[in-house]
Amino acid sequence: MLKNLYPRMYVPSILDIKPALLKSLGLKGVIFDLDNTIVRRDSVNAPPEVLKMIVEMRKEGFKMGIVSNNSRRRVRAIAAEMDMPSVHRAVKPFARPFRRALRLMGTSPRETALVGDQIFTDILGGNIAGLYTILVVPMQGKDFWGTRLITRHLEKIVLARLKKKPEVFHGRWD
Repeated sequence: MLKNLYPRMYVPSILDIKPALLKSLGLKGVIFDLDNTIVRRDSVNAPPEVLKMIVEMRKEGFKMGIVSNNSRRRVRAIAAEMDMPSVHRAVKPFARPFRRALRLMGTSPRETALVGDQIFTDILGGNIAGLYTILVVPMQGKDFWGTRLITRHLEKIVLARLKKKPEVFHGRWD
């Protein structure tokens, strides 16, 4: 069970995920979590550097989508800005929304990465669905109250164990 909480990769920022690295892993698609992964939870627009990264990934041939537990209105608005298919009110960590995103993108689990900022929703759900999971440090900003009060505290326990597995760390850690 604990194995399902561990990502295959852990990076300091979504911007540290390079298309060449993903291609070397045989990946052709990426499912992104929304809040605090590609967009701050308290914002409706992706930062310019994230939009640039999305454009670069698209040029490299990656298929991309969004899976979020957030509302239809918020998810669809941001997904439209990025021209990506999306699944809203996903009820992560259940595997069903990830499988739906795979169908929308036309990729299989073994050729698709899941990028998210939460262990108990994104990483757990992505691992259950058979995806290559990448945990990112959350963007600065507000967390959902349940995440802030409960989940982030539990994640600290998992992250302490994860730090003993240097093979999952990528990027610079200061």
